[in-house]
Amino acid sequence: MTEMDVNQYLGAFLDEAGDNLQRLDDLLLALEKNTTDIDVINEIFRSAHTLKGMSATMGFEKMAALTHALEDRLDTARKGVHHLDDSDMNIMFMSLDTMQAMVDSIRGGGTEAHMDVSELVTALRNLDLNGAQKEQAEFDEQAEADVINHLSRQEKEWMTEAAKMGKAIYAIHVFLSESCLLKAARAYMVVNRLEEMGDIVKTEPSIEALENEDFALDFMVFLASEQEADEIKNTIFKISDVAEVKLEELKQSDAEAAGAEPQEPQEKAADPSPQTVKAPEPLHPVPHPVVPPPKADAKKANQTVRVDIGRLDKLMSLVGELVIGRARVERLVQEARLREFDEPLSQLGRISGDIQELVTKLRMVPVSFTFDRFPRLIRDMSKTLGKEVELYLEGQETELDRTVIDEIGDPMVHLIRNSLDHGIETREERRAKGKPEKGTLKISAYQEGSGVIIEVSDDGSGIDPALVKQKAIERGMMNEEEAVAMSDEEAIQLVLLPGFSLAPVVTDLSGRGVGMDAVKTKVEGLGGQLDLVSKYGLGTNVYVRLPLTLAIVLSLLIKVGDETYAISLENVEETILVKRENIKTVHGSPATLLRGEVLSLSDLGDVLCTDVEESNRDEYPVVVVKIGKNKIGFIVDELIGQQEIVIKSLGRFLSKIKGIAGATILGDGNVALILDVASLYTKG
Repeated sequence: MTEMDVNQYLGAFLDEAGDNLQRLDDLLLALEKNTTDIDVINEIFRSAHTLKGMSATMGFEKMAALTHALEDRLDTARKGVHHLDDSDMNIMFMSLDTMQAMVDSIRGGGTEAHMDVSELVTALRNLDLNGAQKEQAEFDEQAEADVINHLSRQEKEWMTEAAKMGKAIYAIHVFLSESCLLKAARAYMVVNRLEEMGDIVKTEPSIEALENEDFALDFMVFLASEQEADEIKNTIFKISDVAEVKLEELKQSDAEAAGAEPQEPQEKAADPSPQTVKAPEPLHPVPHPVVPPPKADAKKANQTVRVDIGRLDKLMSLVGELVIGRARVERLVQEARLREFDEPLSQLGRISGDIQELVTKLRMVPVSFTFDRFPRLIRDMSKTLGKEVELYLEGQETELDRTVIDEIGDPMVHLIRNSLDHGIETREERRAKGKPEKGTLKISAYQEGSGVIIEVSDDGSGIDPALVKQKAIERGMMNEEEAVAMSDEEAIQLVLLPGFSLAPVVTDLSGRGVGMDAVKTKVEGLGGQLDLVSKYGLGTNVYVRLPLTLAIVLSLLIKVGDETYAISLENVEETILVKRENIKTVHGSPATLLRGEVLSLSDLGDVLCTDVEESNRDEYPVVVVKIGKNKIGFIVDELIGQQEIVIKSLGRFLSKIKGIAGATILGDGNVALILDVASLYTKG
């Protein structure tokens, strides 16, 4: 392939390679639970073979060599020559990690040439020479006999009849070279040439398997022919990529023994003719490999197109401009009171709404995009920590915007590390507590309202509120009286504060000073919320609430002074009117009763430092928002109403302003800031 060709197909290669590596990772995890599952071994072999062919075609020789060595190790397991153990699994996982590093390097604009895979290739191919290779030799000696034992009754009869006719029966074992890339094509050429030299009784594996390349580098053909053995071998050796041919002629006694099965008693013919020898039925021909016509459902399943995420971002941006333009037109029509525009505007609204919904769905991907990484991560961490952990994944089909999925991966990994390192106890500790030795980690995703909740729960030791209070006192965050007055639930929330850590020692997995506050900050930066619930001795649940999309959201427009602001409806519980006489002071802060519960109030004008004229109104509009488990009411000057808004970034210099999540353009062309109520509550 020329350099231009490689660049042209590089994107497709990286996508396909990523899919194959993820599939290999899942299959290896399944194989580790049952190393004798031949179906899983075959699936791994096929995926590795596909990756090898792709890599070789693109000119990535080291990746092709590594996947080829992986094939060789798996082939010994497929044949029953070698039984996989922990060392096999570890070396295969290491190989997979190396391949992933190669793909990442290529995706970043580099190559895989700088990576040394020689040790891995050697490790994959160096089985116990006195054990596995001896077993391989014994297997080769018995292969033909084993295949004969699996011949059908009809095939054995054909061999017997052919032997009686004076034809030689050959068991031909063909080995292809390790550099062979088109195994199916070479197998077809061998079978085709042999068919010209006699009648093929059977191939092992089947013709279908040969067509699909579902075999290693060798296959067997049973041939009935009048040709000499040397002539047959020479004919096969003329075919490219044939490394070795083992040919054994089965004697007539062997063929008769192969066909010696109890026969059903048959009635004699009325006029038997002992001088006449009945010609044998035509030997079973091997059809030429052909590509079967695609089935209707297969055709339908393949009607998908990979689209660059940048193009979807551009499309979403254009849809956002369309939403802004529609809002401006609607406002102008309302101001001009042009009734004749009502119907076309309504139609435009429906069409733009459908386009917006379609584009949003195009960007949605299942959370399995992120969840698929976790089984391998947990497997490696469990082995490092010497803990046994059972992982349960639920709701992998739940969909989120691709941008949200890309950003949520690292926070999720941190939560998992916390559960494994600090939450779930060792086998000995769990046994002493009367718990099952194997801990449980559950990761669930489900839709709630217009958002998605990802829950990470474990049955570990939980968070000790007394220890949290002690750490807070030591750090000077509170005094002993404040700690006593604080509830256990409030104490647990302290672990979300910056720099707060309960880790007694720093480890490679967690406790590096980047605590739960980093996770909370990341989630809130995505317009989401994080909630933490823990029962000491029983376990911990972390709830991450995320918006479905970050581009176009439904918001509540409010007015504070002369400024208009937007609050995402994801965060709004309800809006109420509070009478002046119902506002009381509790612990120095304004509050009111909402359905029998105390609701803290905060004047949004004071929080935002906005100039607001003092008014002696009898009642105040209040926006009730939920932040974690807490509710707070923000007093505003006016409730304008709901509107779809397009979130615009404030740029790199203004993106860190606390309390502001972005900006939007309103229907009148003015800019309104979008409030981040979670950080406003913290600030207040």
